[in-house]
Amino acid sequence: MRFLTFFMALTISLAARPLLTSAAGALDGVRTQESEYEVCLTLTRREPEKAFESALAWRDAGGGFPARHCVALALVAMKKYDHAALTLEELAEDMQGAGSPLLVPVLTQAANVWLLAEQYDRANAVATTGLGIEPENINLLIDRSRILAKVGDYKGAFNDLDLALKLDPVRHDALTFRAAVWRHLGDDARALEDVELALSLEPDLPDALIERGILYEKSGKRDQARQDWLRVLELATNTPAGDEARRHLEALDVNKDK
Repeated sequence: MRFLTFFMALTISLAARPLLTSAAGALDGVRTQESEYEVCLTLTRREPEKAFESALAWRDAGGGFPARHCVALALVAMKKYDHAALTLEELAEDMQGAGSPLLVPVLTQAANVWLLAEQYDRANAVATTGLGIEPENINLLIDRSRILAKVGDYKGAFNDLDLALKLDPVRHDALTFRAAVWRHLGDDARALEDVELALSLEPDLPDALIERGILYEKSGKRDQARQDWLRVLELATNTPAGDEARRHLEALDVNKDK
C-alpha cells in the first residue's frame, strides 16, 4: 500500500517551521516535524491505539497536517475506517484551502479508506473529485477502477484502466486489473493477453498469478492453475493474496473429480 509512505514529502515542505516540543515524550524533548512523523508512523504499525492518542496530543500541540494525517492512519490501523475516511476528507478540505500540493494524494487515501469501509458511493465520489483536479492521475484511475468493479460497473472500471494504460502502457498492476475486468466482461482471450504481459514485466506478481490461475482453470488447465496459485503461496503466504490463492486451491481440490 502507498498509505504509510507518501506523506513524508509533506514534512519536507514544513521543515522551515519551528521545532515542536514532542507530544510523544522524546528523550531530548524536541523533534522536527519529520522525525515526529516517523515516530508516529512506527507507533501506528506497532500499537495503533497509542499512536492515535499520541497523534491527537501532537495535533493539539500544533502538529498541523502531519499530525492530523497520523491520526487518520492510526484510525485505519485500528480498522475504524469510516472515522478515518472522514478525518482524511476534512484534512483534504483544509489542505485545499492552504494550496497544498498533496491534496490529491490525501483524496486518494480517503477514497481507498472508504473502499475498505465498503462505502463504495463515498469512495467513488472522493476519487472522482480527485480526478477532477488531476484527470490523468494514474494511481487514482486505478483506484477508482477497483471501486467501480466492486459495484459491478466493469465498463466504467475498464475505461479508467484503459486510460491509465494509455498513459503508462507497462503499468503491471493496471494490466492485472484490466485482465480481471476483461474476464468479467466475457473476453478471456484479452484477459489472458493482459495478464501475460503483466507477468512478463513482473514474473512474481501475486495478483497476476492469481488472475492467470483463474483463467487457466476456466479453460480446463487445472494443473497450470494449481502451479500459479502454489507460487503465490510461496511468494505471499500470509497476505490477502495468499489467502485468495489458498481458497482457489481448496476449491480446485473439491472440484477435481467433477
